[in-house]
Amino acid sequence: MKLAFQVNNCSIERTLDIVGEKWTFLVLREAFRGVRRFADMQATTGAPRQVLSARLTRLVDEGLLRKEPYREPGQRQRDEYRLTEKGLDLYPLLVALMHWGDKYLADDGPPVVLTHRDCGGLIEQHFRCAEGHEVAGPREVTALPGSGAELKTA
Repeated sequence: MKLAFQVNNCSIERTLDIVGEKWTFLVLREAFRGVRRFADMQATTGAPRQVLSARLTRLVDEGLLRKEPYREPGQRQRDEYRLTEKGLDLYPLLVALMHWGDKYLADDGPPVVLTHRDCGGLIEQHFRCAEGHEVAGPREVTALPGSGAELKTA
């Protein structure tokens, strides 16, 4: 089905402009795990120092992370990196990527499982419409132009 509107202002493309790079996803993964300090993030991601610095700067500039100063006794002041609400809203995306990798790439099973802190149940992701109906997949979805769509001119 051919859509009657442009996708040159696509939200997927704009999001990927910010987060669509391996090191950025690994930085976000660590931030969700509670890693906040540069040296710890470098150790857990394996990112080169300059790459990590550039990714952290971009994530702060885009409002996904915020800096918070800290000082170890006898040391100079440094910054920790904490997720903002905008950054926290990316959690379902990272979980979806993880679940996809677990299903198709983890021959020996998932390296990490996510559980509900209160009951211990495994975390699952589901789509629901605003009316509360379960949506099984893309064949049950219709893409319609939204308020930001650019309509084609014949």
